[in-house]
Amino acid sequence: MPAVDPQEMRDAVALVLPWLTGEAEKPDRKVLAAAVRLSLRTLEQSAPGRSVEVRVPPFAAVQCVPGPRHTRGTPPNVIETDPRTWLELATGRLDWAAALDDFRVTASGSRADLSTYLPVVRF
Repeated sequence: MPAVDPQEMRDAVALVLPWLTGEAEKPDRKVLAAAVRLSLRTLEQSAPGRSVEVRVPPFAAVQCVPGPRHTRGTPPNVIETDPRTWLELATGRLDWAAALDDFRVTASGSRADLSTYLPVVRF
């Protein structure tokens, strides 16, 4: 997969910032999908590997984080969250530990920790 253009990702995420701060309604599905997909792909590039699967349904899932590669069935290290929570994590508006404590993220497996890779973009 080609590298994510940092400016393209930044622009896509910037379009959803008013929603994340409560200043606007939920963005159009296409706008939200672009922000989620590009920020997840940026995570995938900044934490290369295949030991953790990060899922943000219904938009995308990526494998990242160095370590043992998983090839069949359900991966042992899975992180799943909703689009808003992912974008709050990706922009640093939500702390990883707080997201776990508030049950906004499910994380299973010994490697399912993204705290050292977040945020993926700062504004």
